[in-house]
Amino acid sequence: MDTLIIDNYDSFTYNLYQLVAEANGKPPIVIPNDRVSWDILKQHNFDNIILSPGPGHPSHDRDFGICRQVILEANIPLLGVCLGHQGIGYFYGGTVEKAPQVMHGRSSEIYHDNSPLFHNIPSPFKAVRYHSLIVRNPLPRNLQETAQTVDGLVMALQHREKPFWGVQFHPESICTEYGQQLITNFRELTLQFWKKQNRTFYVRQKHQRKDSKSFASATPFGSIDLPSNLTASRVSRDCVHFRKLDWFRDPEDVFVGIYQNSSHSFWLDSSTNDRDKSRFSFMGDRSGSDSFEVSYQVDHQQFKISKLGKNSIHAGNIFDFLKDEIDRRYCPTPDLPFDFNCGFVGYLGYELKADCGSTNRHSSPLPDAMFLFVDRLIAFDFQERCLYLVCYVGNSDRAISQSWFDNMENQLKNISTAPRVKRKTKDCSPQFTLSRDREQYLKDIETCFQEIDRGESYEICLTDRLHTDDRPEPLSFYRILRQHNPAPYSAFLKFGEIAVVCSSPERFLRIDRERWVESKPIKGTAKRSRNLDEDWQSKETLWLSEKERSENLMIVDLLRNDLGKVCDIGTVSVPKLMEIETYSTVHQMVSTVRGKLRSNFSAIDCIRAAFPGGSMTGAPKKRTMEILDQLESEARGIYSGSLGFLGLNGTADLNIVIRTAIVTPTGTTIGVGGAIVSLSNPEAEFDEILLKARALIEAIAQTPQIELDSSEQLNTESLFEGSRSLTDIHQNVAIKQRD
Repeated sequence: MDTLIIDNYDSFTYNLYQLVAEANGKPPIVIPNDRVSWDILKQHNFDNIILSPGPGHPSHDRDFGICRQVILEANIPLLGVCLGHQGIGYFYGGTVEKAPQVMHGRSSEIYHDNSPLFHNIPSPFKAVRYHSLIVRNPLPRNLQETAQTVDGLVMALQHREKPFWGVQFHPESICTEYGQQLITNFRELTLQFWKKQNRTFYVRQKHQRKDSKSFASATPFGSIDLPSNLTASRVSRDCVHFRKLDWFRDPEDVFVGIYQNSSHSFWLDSSTNDRDKSRFSFMGDRSGSDSFEVSYQVDHQQFKISKLGKNSIHAGNIFDFLKDEIDRRYCPTPDLPFDFNCGFVGYLGYELKADCGSTNRHSSPLPDAMFLFVDRLIAFDFQERCLYLVCYVGNSDRAISQSWFDNMENQLKNISTAPRVKRKTKDCSPQFTLSRDREQYLKDIETCFQEIDRGESYEICLTDRLHTDDRPEPLSFYRILRQHNPAPYSAFLKFGEIAVVCSSPERFLRIDRERWVESKPIKGTAKRSRNLDEDWQSKETLWLSEKERSENLMIVDLLRNDLGKVCDIGTVSVPKLMEIETYSTVHQMVSTVRGKLRSNFSAIDCIRAAFPGGSMTGAPKKRTMEILDQLESEARGIYSGSLGFLGLNGTADLNIVIRTAIVTPTGTTIGVGGAIVSLSNPEAEFDEILLKARALIEAIAQTPQIELDSSEQLNTESLFEGSRSLTDIHQNVAIKQRD
């Protein structure tokens, strides 16, 4: 069966895609609502059509595109979901108005009339709703209500004469019951429709329909049905060698002893004691003969390569460059117990969204992406308590790697315990200011509420920045931070005068050697307490919070959508939903989303399909990022992006850049933010962004400065100690608007 899904720029469309593919036995075609005219589409003789959810109102062409014409002219089975459902109601005489209550990421019991769309589905059943608008009862005479909530709101309808059905709820949500059954029922209704047209089913010959390649430029990620773009000539080579050392050294001692004076270095640091998340750490620098640095500016669509003191400028896209370089150097190294076998280490800044289907209003003063090509690294196995030396030799003599192994093994044997970090005195703490002060941030939250109320977004991840002119010595800063706030996806990156000091608890994407993709989105944060009973209560309150659970669910459904673009049909799953993880200063609500990457997509394709991470945008992603560009006064830069490694074996492991400070010659910045939903409390949201900066501020307050302006001092060393309230923090940190 050939299904057309018209995408209204929603962030859940590819969840529908997966359900339809399983029901039909073949993938549907997905077309954005403004890329191809209905006059062209109707020539392709689809068997049925689905109109996706999306932001906005069906009366607005910007929001609904060709869907209006489809509803008025199509004569084949049509299913509208959420916005699509509202469109059927609106264009056949109904009224679409504000719902009594905004329902985004929240479940309701749905009562239905046992009509065919609800065959084999009990009444009531639980379904997830994402809407602030509703088709008002009573319906026009040509429409029939088929499902409702307990308080009588229309949850499903059908046309009395045309084969059109609509559902207000989202059958594709992970928390909706019987979603697959509903899509299967739509398939059965389609079969029955075509049977009435005097055929068992419309079996189409290949020449009767243009190949799906004709839609390649129309889909958000190119055609899902296109053949692979992976390099067909990718040849496995013995270009990476390694040596295992059956003894262990402390990673901090090693980094301080070997790499602290390197101008360009990295430490991907699993600094927690949880071995399930933190078995391996990696470190290295740019000293290898094949190593180089690449930096990228998205506005100019060009990147600079720096190698052996020489710079060269190239036109192009960073994603294409990274993909080509990894293909060219591909090496599987199956005998290593970890994925990273040399490759690229660095970051993707938030403004790279312009290369992923969005636009930018702001430009970052820093490169939008920076990576080191790493040809040598040290790996730490915390489970087996051993070390690995890994070296990429390319076409060079194997003796080069053996020489480096011998030299590095000797250095590691003689590593001394790193001297303790010198802590600065209490009267030398920097002053922090917010880019948008408390008053403006609260106004921005009110604007978010207005956008959510109008149906423009379900969830808006609003951010701000703390800034100080002071510059803590980066490595000392990181050493203090990792002791104070260990996190599973921590990192220290040094690119000359730019240092990234990161204690992220959130994984963006991991793609392993078996091509399994994993994301671990975080939404929901609660402050920890030193009192055990209060701490337990804080954790329990977080887990039970409808607001926090709705936030998390929205991002889980968004990540399922993003993985659904590039993963095999039926493999996208949620093995862990809304679990609570505990860190030094906060409890977090974390979910896990997994899928099997399709054979015709690379790790870079997967990253590009999901970037930026939905936990830092909100949903629907594209429209919400447009709203954020209007609200936020500057580029986010590295914050809200992603950092980690891209292996030469086609693997990747990247975090979400949160709980992170960026140290540059102009000072230090900390990005902070949180998700705004209809249930948010503005004051609590502002408190939360300061809570998220707590560990970083405490570490900065203890770190010696590279430069220190003694005229601007603020006593922040005890900013979060004892029982001081967040009101005190507001007064001390963040009231001043930065010039």
